[in-house]
Amino acid sequence: MLKVLKFGGTSVGTLERIQNVANIIKKIKDEGHDVIAVVSAMSGETNKLLEYAHSFSKTPNPCEVDMLLSSGERVTSALLSIALNEQGYSTTSMSGREAGIITDSLHTKARIEDIDPSNLKKAISDGKIVIVAGFQGVTQDTNRVSTLGRGGSDLTAVAIAGVIEADVCEIYTDVDGIYTTDPRIEPKAKKLDKISYDEMLELASLGAKVLQNRSVEMAKKLNVNLISRSSFTPEVEGTLITKEENIMEKAIVSGIALDRDQIRVGMYGVIDRPGIASTIFTALADANINVDMIVQTRGGDGKTDLDFTIPRGDWEACKKVMARFKEEAEKIDYNDTICKVSIVGVGMKTHTGVASKAFSTLANENINIRIISTSEIKISMIIEEKYAELAVRALHSAYNLDK
Repeated sequence: MLKVLKFGGTSVGTLERIQNVANIIKKIKDEGHDVIAVVSAMSGETNKLLEYAHSFSKTPNPCEVDMLLSSGERVTSALLSIALNEQGYSTTSMSGREAGIITDSLHTKARIEDIDPSNLKKAISDGKIVIVAGFQGVTQDTNRVSTLGRGGSDLTAVAIAGVIEADVCEIYTDVDGIYTTDPRIEPKAKKLDKISYDEMLELASLGAKVLQNRSVEMAKKLNVNLISRSSFTPEVEGTLITKEENIMEKAIVSGIALDRDQIRVGMYGVIDRPGIASTIFTALADANINVDMIVQTRGGDGKTDLDFTIPRGDWEACKKVMARFKEEAEKIDYNDTICKVSIVGVGMKTHTGVASKAFSTLANENINIRIISTSEIKISMIIEEKYAELAVRALHSAYNLDK
């Protein structure tokens, strides 16, 4: 069996933890499996390198930033290879370039366009453990080092697993799988044995931080079976993320997600003329502001109200865009004391009453819902942030996720 393993920054954060990762790889290799390990930079290293860059420039050249940041993963891969070599294992470390990862030219947030797996395949056929520096590749046009942005090492691992047709891709972090909700909020949360790609995508995009949604999207596209597990408790079985048809018993609701990173924007008394919504949201899109939930309410006197949510990090940029529309509305305001709580489950497709239970559960706790958004497998609700944890616990209990 060929396994691709990915180890995040906390898993390789110290020399002792790198040795722990080496022990995990040794055990898997001794069981007779071929191994490609993808590693992140040691925790804190990327931020430190960015601080170095910004000490010289507020806007450093992205091409040079990529050259700088890519060094962190190469350090980890070399150290891990040395640790395994010392214990008698034949290993080789590879940069993104050596692993054949080709990207577009969008430096600091490049996208993988192709992978030439010839070096990887040769090393595996030679019986070697391959240690790949994640988060990086080379641009197709200029052959310069590029980095993949947030979650880049997860993307590297999934893409390699897909192109080399690995049996599984295991993502090692500091948590031992995917839970029905955040155990820090609800101690009764249960670890899931399996979850579908679509459910995991929803949970990842709605605030669950275990896996990046870009890596889950790629896993679905390439049909890669993902396992989320912990490098600190490797003996614990993780959670399998796979195709929906591979899951025999589909729970009505699989998990509750909480996203505190939300700002509600309200535009009241907007002149209700054809194309006004298109004009506003096109301007936001042109400013790379990701609009999430939208509610439009028709008022009187040819006026309408618009409510929508954006990520907290886009707040200042949004204010600049909205300033261009101050003549179009009687009032524009912002609310930063909200959060988004969501229920996710593929079983919602075939069961009725899921939404009504959510609404009545929050009503019983005297929690007012400001905005509602639904999809085939998701219901999201904007509520006051002060009720966030109460809402999560109440919904978790209502859908019997602690059973």
